[in-house]
Amino acid sequence: MFFILSKLLFFLLVPFTWIMLLLVWICFAKSAKLKRRLTILTISISIIFSNPWLYKKATLAWQAPKKNLSDSAQYETGILLTGMVQFDKFNEGYFGAASDRFIQTASLYHTGKIKKILVTGGSGSLLHGYPAEAEYLRKALINIAVPEKDIIVEPLSRNTHENAIFSKKIIDSLQLRPPFLLITSAFHIPRSSAVFKKAGIQFIAYPCDYKVVKEKFSLDDILMPDAKLLKNWSELIKEIIGLAAYKLTGKA
Repeated sequence: MFFILSKLLFFLLVPFTWIMLLLVWICFAKSAKLKRRLTILTISISIIFSNPWLYKKATLAWQAPKKNLSDSAQYETGILLTGMVQFDKFNEGYFGAASDRFIQTASLYHTGKIKKILVTGGSGSLLHGYPAEAEYLRKALINIAVPEKDIIVEPLSRNTHENAIFSKKIIDSLQLRPPFLLITSAFHIPRSSAVFKKAGIQFIAYPCDYKVVKEKFSLDDILMPDAKLLKNWSELIKEIIGLAAYKLTGKA
């Protein structure tokens, strides 16, 4: 039930949804005063959530800073959270925007920072029975010379909470030695860290896939709106509200 509710809630967290609902409201509102207020609100939301400077500031404040490991650092297992592969209607997989998670994990393994890789994640789709992403990534890791014996797959989890719970069961059953490297997107680190800590897993967060990095000031960030940020904001809001929801329900 929590999984279904979270998917429905995400729809309501998208700024584009707010704008569409407000436009519909404007069309049916009979009061001229109400129409004017709703129009101002719609324009304000559009300006705020399409402003690059505001988005970059908010994302930098939320996402985890870069983690630099020492040359001698070694960990038995890296835990790779899925969320970087999309499947077409033929169940063919394709790497997506968050594939830096995969790249960094492969690099950590081939440079000797981690000895094993625990890939956690099934299908997060509510309506479609897509293949388990962890299984797809297992094959991808084998294709880049990671031995199958060093890959552990958890293919059932559908969200971050289940990532942690199911990973803990595998860790305990295989008696894997902590601390682990928790590898996921920088903006996902606050939520995943809280959940994995609640699950009793000892780890060091290893952020990657940075949505925003500190750049020199650009006047365009203030003056030039960017419509695609409406979607980017929804992902950030999802993380913030998701962490709050997990804490309220005792999952973090």
